[in-house]
Amino acid sequence: MAFRKKINSNAKTDSNTGFGTNASSYGGRFVTKSGNANVRKTGIGFFDSISWYHTMLTIPRWKFFFIIFAFYFLVNFAFASIYYMIGVQHLNGISAVNSIDKFGQAFFFSIQTYTTVGYGHISPSGFMTSFVASIEALFGLLSFAIATGLFYGRFSKPKAHLIFSDNAIIAPFQGKTALMLRLSPYKNTNLTDAEAKMTLGIHIEEDGKMVNKFYTLDLELQRVNALTLSWTLVHPITEESPLYQMNGDDIKNTLGEVIVFIKVFDDMYSTTVVKRASYTFDEIVYGAKFLPMFTRSQDNEKTLLHIDKLNLFEPINL
Repeated sequence: MAFRKKINSNAKTDSNTGFGTNASSYGGRFVTKSGNANVRKTGIGFFDSISWYHTMLTIPRWKFFFIIFAFYFLVNFAFASIYYMIGVQHLNGISAVNSIDKFGQAFFFSIQTYTTVGYGHISPSGFMTSFVASIEALFGLLSFAIATGLFYGRFSKPKAHLIFSDNAIIAPFQGKTALMLRLSPYKNTNLTDAEAKMTLGIHIEEDGKMVNKFYTLDLELQRVNALTLSWTLVHPITEESPLYQMNGDDIKNTLGEVIVFIKVFDDMYSTTVVKRASYTFDEIVYGAKFLPMFTRSQDNEKTLLHIDKLNLFEPINL
């Protein structure tokens, strides 16, 4: 792939991005599509590198519930195995004859003990069985307390409920062209005081070696008082823009990435939340315009925001 060797000298560089300048040390994009840093930490133990609490708060919902249910059944399977090894004859009320039924009843006794339900059909007898049951009951109380905290943490965590368009576009704007991308709120939340920042990271040749350079992309509108509808971020490509005089082929043949930072106030939580997104140059469509995504309702009483139209654009000639 070719690299763009020259960049507009009038463009404003940004040295406060937190990203390194050595291009040979970087692999892939700077920021993932979900907005996380594209970095994997090594040189430290696995358990030291992971915050389990933060992981459980941020993993997808299906993974969260899978871990909860898997932990629940594995713990009860482990305690049922202990009861079975001690001897099911120490569990009063088990009437099973074969080994599978005996283990099954020990498993469900473990569930009753772990959840502190205690139906009373089966009860422990003897020191070892009673001791294991008491340990399991305590472990169950602690586990449910942790699970409850995780549930609360996930549902109460403030989030910027914003989605970004899959592609950025370069479209006509005030007689010239502009880099545009679109975002929209999608939950029934009230977002105010929204502020946007757009940074361009690009690989260029400098003194015979490839380096990362970062440029602040000026926006036509950097702040809005209320984010109720879609918001199209517009970077006019003027003489001061690092994208000045770049055509469609230049975009395709350059390693670059547009990083977007959105900061907005959520008045339900009375706190500021942040959302990030990223567009590599192969995700930028040269010569297109976004299609409208909100319309008036039939009774003229509401404005309809069509979230499913967020990514719709049509090609045009520049």
